[in-house]
Amino acid sequence: MPDYLIYVVGGGALLVGALVGMLISSGMMRKKVLRQADEKLKKAEADGEAIKKEKMLQAKEKFLQLKSEHEKEVNEKNKNINQAESRIKQKEQSLNQKLEEYQRRDKDVENQRRSLEHQLELAAKKQEDLDKMHRKQVEQLETVAGMSADAARAQLVESLKGEARTEAMAFVKEVMDEAKMNANKEAKKIVIQTIQRVATEHAVENSVSVFHIENDEMKGRIIGREGRNIRALEAATGIEIIVDDTPEAIILSGFDPVRREIARLALHQLVTDGRIHPARIEEVVEKIKKQVEEEIAEVGKRTCIDLGIHNLHPELMRMVGRMKYRSSYGQNLLQHSREVANLCAIMAAELGLNVKAAKRAGLLHDIGKVPDDEPELPHAILGMKLAEKCKEKPDVCNAIGAHHDEIEMNSMISPIVQVCDAISGARPGARREIVEQYIKRLKDLEALALSYPGVDKTYAIQAGRELRVIVASEKVTDKDAEKLAIDISTRIQNEMTYPGQVKVTVIRETRAVGIAK
Repeated sequence: MPDYLIYVVGGGALLVGALVGMLISSGMMRKKVLRQADEKLKKAEADGEAIKKEKMLQAKEKFLQLKSEHEKEVNEKNKNINQAESRIKQKEQSLNQKLEEYQRRDKDVENQRRSLEHQLELAAKKQEDLDKMHRKQVEQLETVAGMSADAARAQLVESLKGEARTEAMAFVKEVMDEAKMNANKEAKKIVIQTIQRVATEHAVENSVSVFHIENDEMKGRIIGREGRNIRALEAATGIEIIVDDTPEAIILSGFDPVRREIARLALHQLVTDGRIHPARIEEVVEKIKKQVEEEIAEVGKRTCIDLGIHNLHPELMRMVGRMKYRSSYGQNLLQHSREVANLCAIMAAELGLNVKAAKRAGLLHDIGKVPDDEPELPHAILGMKLAEKCKEKPDVCNAIGAHHDEIEMNSMISPIVQVCDAISGARPGARREIVEQYIKRLKDLEALALSYPGVDKTYAIQAGRELRVIVASEKVTDKDAEKLAIDISTRIQNEMTYPGQVKVTVIRETRAVGIAK
């Protein structure tokens, strides 16, 4: 055989042997796999049977639980139904009882109605009998009196009218007197409380200021060569500077407090600096003027902040600051205005009015005294026009213009401002008055009352705030005394000038004297 055939036959034998071996091996593997599968199947069947038993047990437990809950719920519902049936039965019994009660009451009401109808019939019969008797009596009275019933009725009505009118007049007088007494009492209470709750510093102003210097040698430097320094200072400030023999003092005289303050501050700075000549004087005076204007604006702003007044026009605020350097009858105008503002606020609060508007009007009521120019108008009217120009509210403007009765009051805060202005300015000690003028005013007051017939004596007391008039009882009756008090007060108001108000009290008394021996 050829060699290649030998190789082929040998390779085939080897291949067949390998195939046979693989078949034998795969058969053994198959048996093993089948055996393992059988084992897993049996195990799975056993596990499934156990799970089945467990699930059946759980299902039974769940069923029993649901059955128990259902039975419990059914029992609860049955219990509620039984309770509801019991309540219904109770209500039914109650309704039956009420129905029986209503039926019984209906019977009673019916019986009462029948009884009332019977009584009404009897009363109607009695009324008819009474009417017949009344007509007979009226006929008999008309026959006896000779007057018809209508005429008698009219006469009776007139008599009753007269009595009622007299009683009504007496009652009205009593009510009026009581109302006046209560109103006067309440007004005094409010005014007194207002005055007691406000305390303000009082500053006395005059027309001169005193500038103190360390030694009299400085006077010569202030006067300057041939008086040129003092003339330059007077020309720049508009203030008269008096250098006399008064030791260590120079007097600044002028009616304008702002100018006096500028002159005082300028003189102080010149003396402190030591350079005193006309050019330097003019420079310092201009600088001081600017400082004073700034201080005026700051004082106005600080005053508004202290009083709680907001949104005030800058021009009005500047005028409020200028009040610091003005006085009225010796009373500092800014202090007076602040006091009036506080008084107005307290009084407005007591009366239930607008506190902020009252305080604003009280602060601005005298701004007509510090204008930049001097028009020929009363200060109240000028202040009102300035407030209107600065867009103040109408009630505030009216209060400013009416606080001296130049215009009619048309707001509730106007009389408050007028009263508080009088409280601040008219009380003793608030304003300075020349003694001669004061005494003359009191004498004129007493002389005016003495000019009336029947007046015996007159006394002006309480610094001229009250006038007591003693009349002769045999010449003046009580009614005449009332009329005399009104006439005197009207004449004082029309003919005399005085601060605040004057109370006129007319006294009439009768004395009977007996002597036991």
